Amino acid sequence: QAKLVESGGGLVQAGGSLRLSCAASGMPFSGYSMAWFRQAPGKEREFVARITWSGGSTYYEDSVKGRFTISRDNAKNTVYLQMNSLKPEDTAVYYCAARPGGAVVTTWALYDYWGQGTQVTVSS
Repeated sequence: QAKLVESGGGLVQAGGSLRLSCAASGMPFSGYSMAWFRQAPGKEREFVARITWSGGSTYYEDSVKGRFTISRDNAKNTVYLQMNSLKPEDTAVYYCAARPGGAVVTTWALYDYWGQGTQVTVSS
């Protein structure tokens, strides 16, 4: 059974950094693009970043470009999200997701596998 488990969330002051991790198991990590989404209270789930299987292609939502970096370690079946210069508006539950192929897909409903989420809170 496929499972994605996020970790690394927490409370941080504005301007600080956090590194999220997502460990995958029970699914063919090979050939899957991995993505991060987030959902703030009262808002819809939104795309944050995505990386292809090889790691050779990444794509970011405009508001996180230059601040967040997505990466993956295929030997560990793990994807990361390094978040720097955090802002209060980055506060949300962050989810990782997986889907086959390399297309840029920013619609959460088109992803096959999801984690349970990890809370990120940025105080001002």
